[in-house]
Amino acid sequence: MFDFEASDGADKAVLYADLRSSALAIVEGERDAIANMANVTALIWQFLPDLNWAGFYRLVANDEKSELVLGPFQGKAACIRIALGQGVCGTAAATRQTQCIADVHAFPGHIACDAASASEIVVPLVHGGRLIGVLDLDSPLLARFDDDDVAGLEALCAGIMPALAG
Repeated sequence: MFDFEASDGADKAVLYADLRSSALAIVEGERDAIANMANVTALIWQFLPDLNWAGFYRLVANDEKSELVLGPFQGKAACIRIALGQGVCGTAAATRQTQCIADVHAFPGHIACDAASASEIVVPLVHGGRLIGVLDLDSPLLARFDDDDVAGLEALCAGIMPALAG
């Protein structure tokens, strides 16, 4: 049984430190990437306010093409497949750079899975030089995400990456 508590009223640095610590504890010793993604998504949903979607897209490659495929998430039903370079998730995957978008409606080629989403942050998941997917968070608030969120989520992803790489 796991029981993790987010720090009420804490600044973002403390909140993300608590989230990262909880995520590291919950993935410790578990080798199944999907199970780890599911638990980390649940923690993000519990810890971070003002989200309407949080989840993972996994890179799936075959002989024809590579694309992002929906993984564990919290929120409304979502787009299942995203081409590399398309939308915020595909852009983060193709560039291997975190995308922090204050207004998704101003992002060229934005893929609207949930019309309520106003801002988005997507962190590419790279392990050993290999892209394995992205972490995607959406909010119904404009400019919900900032540099503190970028730093906190990048640190979270770096910490849990070995548990997601399989």
